[in-house]
Amino acid sequence: MDAMKSRGNLVLGRRVNEAIVIGEEIVVRVVRIKGATVRIMIQAPREINIRREELLCDDERRKNNI
Repeated sequence: MDAMKSRGNLVLGRRVNEAIVIGEEIVVRVVRIKGATVRIMIQAPREINIRREELLCDDERRKNNI
């Protein structure tokens, strides 16, 4: 958790079809909320690597302080 503090966190609430814009090229939109599951859509340039945290191997987690 300490590693996350150093990154500067922002917690936002969003409803279905509302979005968050990161920089000028990344949009994160809430597509569906069903119970405890939230489905999101991420629009980003192809060169941006997007992966789910649970799929990162241990070495990458350590490197990224996750």
